[in-house]
Amino acid sequence: MSIKYVERKGTGCNKWDGMYAKFSSDDLLAMWIADMDFELAEPIKKAMIDHIENIPLGYSIVPDEYLDNFIKWEKTHHGYDVKREWICYSPGICAGFNLVLLMLTKPGDAVMTVTPCYYPMQDAATVNDRKLVMCDLDCEDLHYTVNLQRFEQSIVDNDVKLFIMSSPHNPVGRVWTKEELTGMMDICKKHGVYVVSDEIHQDFVWEGYKHTPTATLGDYDDFLVTMCAASKSFNIAGLQNSCIIIPNEELRARYKDFQNRLHTTRGNIMGYVAAAAAFGEGDEWLSEVKEIIWGNYQYVKESFEKRAPKVKVAPLQATYLAWIDLGAYFNTQEEIVEFCEKKCRLAFDYGAWFGGERFCNFVRMNLATSRSRVEEAVEAILENLPL
Repeated sequence: MSIKYVERKGTGCNKWDGMYAKFSSDDLLAMWIADMDFELAEPIKKAMIDHIENIPLGYSIVPDEYLDNFIKWEKTHHGYDVKREWICYSPGICAGFNLVLLMLTKPGDAVMTVTPCYYPMQDAATVNDRKLVMCDLDCEDLHYTVNLQRFEQSIVDNDVKLFIMSSPHNPVGRVWTKEELTGMMDICKKHGVYVVSDEIHQDFVWEGYKHTPTATLGDYDDFLVTMCAASKSFNIAGLQNSCIIIPNEELRARYKDFQNRLHTTRGNIMGYVAAAAAFGEGDEWLSEVKEIIWGNYQYVKESFEKRAPKVKVAPLQATYLAWIDLGAYFNTQEEIVEFCEKKCRLAFDYGAWFGGERFCNFVRMNLATSRSRVEEAVEAILENLPL
């Protein structure tokens, strides 16, 4: 197998054709939103074509193959023994944690994240009239850790009702240790805080590290909802199919009742077909993609170490997103935007999006593309850095 880069500009791709909504130009090198520029895995393509050629696209039920393959994937790859009845649907992870937020909290309630964090998690609180609480991670040499004392104090001081987390963590690329996860969950259990654990990056964990599903670490079923999907691992987010795992029967019933009122209980059949094929036959494709991504990370890290050592790249334990500190050269978000968009002609996710001005010296770079694109982005930065 040899995975090919796909030129996605002009195909209706948000990463390339939707830039103007967030950036000053639509003619930038897109290194931002977290999806890939690789051709679709052959087993997924074949399964979708076979379905279209042989089966009408009418109303459908959730295929057994989809559920069986997802359950097997979680058990084989992550040691999580998911029961069939626990699996609920959402059109996406972001839609999922917004649904849970609306279901479990009311306007004015406090919702917490650990920052920097994936910005739609913060948006979920603010656009739904909840109080956003941002608890900063500790950071030493760009290695981020959870300060459990600060974590608990933030919950107590703000009467937090819901904690939304990513594991592995986006954007800093951490694989949380069992001790960190257990510490956070025990505190949430103590104070009656519901938890959403977004584990969509679970399949992008690098050598020397292992993802541990939060739900496997203790008796947390009464307040924990786990979210994952084939969409990140296999770049099929456009098919809008995510797995919401809710072991607690009462909590699951509330979720399904909430969905029933919105009439969003099932996804489209092609999303199920694609995910079933991904979980069933996608290992080889994913392994090759991960080799490309890891090589890209090594190139980025080594290039800056050799040619611009003041540019710092966070250690990457998980995800395909590099967290890069440009603070030695720029002091404000405006300066970094000017540098990236006007001088380098690059589109990154900006640090301030992940938790405000205190992270304005960072950019998040998408590594799930061809080496030539990564080289182009790195060279643009190196050539335009101020002396």
